[in-house]
Amino acid sequence: MLGLGDLQIWGSAMAVRVRFAPSPTGHVHIGNIRAAIFNWLLARHAGGAFLLRIEDTDLERSTPEAIATLLDVMRWLGLDYDGEPVYQTQQRPAHDQAAARLLAQGDAYRAAKGGGGEAVLFRIPWQAEAVPGVVTVGPAELAVHPSEPVRVGPDGLQYSVPTAKGKAVEGGACLAGYRDLEIVDAAGAVLFRLDAVIDRGLAGESFSVTGAASLRFTRRAITYHDLVKGPLSKPLDSLRDFVIVRSDGSPVFHLANVVDDITMAITHIIRGDDHVENTYRHLFLFHALGAAAPAYAHLPMIVNASGKPYSKRDGDAFVGDFREKGYLPEALFNYLTLLGWNPGDDREKLSRAELVQAFSLDRVLQSSAQMDAAKLLNLNGQYMAALPFETFLEGVRAAISRLPWGAAADATRLEAVARLMQSRTKLYTDVAAWEYFFVDSPSYDEKAVGKFLRKPGVAEALSALLAAFEPAAALSSPAAAEAAIAAVATAGGFEPGRLNQPIRVAVTGCTIGAGVYETLTLLGRETVRRRLAAAVELSRGGAAGVTSA
Repeated sequence: MLGLGDLQIWGSAMAVRVRFAPSPTGHVHIGNIRAAIFNWLLARHAGGAFLLRIEDTDLERSTPEAIATLLDVMRWLGLDYDGEPVYQTQQRPAHDQAAARLLAQGDAYRAAKGGGGEAVLFRIPWQAEAVPGVVTVGPAELAVHPSEPVRVGPDGLQYSVPTAKGKAVEGGACLAGYRDLEIVDAAGAVLFRLDAVIDRGLAGESFSVTGAASLRFTRRAITYHDLVKGPLSKPLDSLRDFVIVRSDGSPVFHLANVVDDITMAITHIIRGDDHVENTYRHLFLFHALGAAAPAYAHLPMIVNASGKPYSKRDGDAFVGDFREKGYLPEALFNYLTLLGWNPGDDREKLSRAELVQAFSLDRVLQSSAQMDAAKLLNLNGQYMAALPFETFLEGVRAAISRLPWGAAADATRLEAVARLMQSRTKLYTDVAAWEYFFVDSPSYDEKAVGKFLRKPGVAEALSALLAAFEPAAALSSPAAAEAAIAAVATAGGFEPGRLNQPIRVAVTGCTIGAGVYETLTLLGRETVRRRLAAAVELSRGGAAGVTSA
């Protein structure tokens, strides 16, 4: 367990210290793991530390199995972390210590919340200018609904604003949002001045003002420079005091997150832009706890083709989905790095070392990053083609073993097929389409049969090819197969190459695969002739093993 007093020890090790702080649920979303990748890359590029903090306070979902899944995913992607993981549940004493400190300083107060017992709320400080990043914006005026009173209390202002149709809509914010506040009536007479009673209000006294027409005050805002999004700000009159300890005594995310970042001496926080609103609140907490805030970088959201947040409804969304389908960790790592970041040139396939060398936060894009499954698939195919053959073959064997016909697949033929198909394989699950190399008869695609086999002259050409392949030498090599096919095509009046696709369908049942000459040679003379004979019957209207597409 780390304490606030550990800051000096932890902070002396390395200049850049980042963390990945997931809440394990059993599935790891690609958005979360992308944040981990960006943190890892920054740490490795800067020679800093990449730390793991497991925010396991949701005891129902953060089970040992869920944590094991998280750690397994990180190992698979090569996201090694420095030191031992920090478990947030073990940090509870530090959280309690921080809450007590904030109460003692007057930066927090107790109040009934949500119908339960007393919760602890953090107070946005009245003397907000003391907080780095707080600026004075200038005079502001806000119309309020005259039929509803304006209430002023230790937890802020509550009032109602009029809609275009004159209805009253509740509003409000922290006391600090209304510096120099004057509540005035329709005639402009001042009904209430906050400065005159602020000490009483902060001490717990409440006031109610009726007949108000508007609020006049000096607007202040909390600002910071986001390393991705640039300058960001939020008016204090749009912030409320917020709960940091629930009525049952358990710390809320805001407090636990900030305390843990302080005790781990985190220098940079890289996370999704859904956390931008939290950052404004956390800046106040860091100051109240006597710590400088880290640098923040909020990553663009991953979206679907419609620009909406990418989810399971749009396709594979969890790392485990991609792993199960045979994606390589290097390809997924590479792709997710480029999802919202670019290396400054047109490179798309980069090694891990190249990514580490090129990575910088100033190249993270501000706009949303659209998930492109086809692009990821093609990138995975490039990584597949570059694998050492023995590594590829090992993955193929594992994938084949899960298929109904896999156990009977001849090992020698499997190795030959793998050599032929490696450059054409994008996923290990693609091996399911290799079935025609290992079964007696392929299943024919009905559409392919109609399009390529049942055309004028094809049956006669296949019959002629059946005879041409009778000599053993006719299929002794791809070149021999090509020569035999060219002779039959010329004799039948076909243009060069026009018989290749009908032949492919005849011997494999499908329209996609490796080069037809190499495929014929690998299948062997007996198998090819047997399948050509069956295809001749199909060409003439027969039905043998034809399946719908």
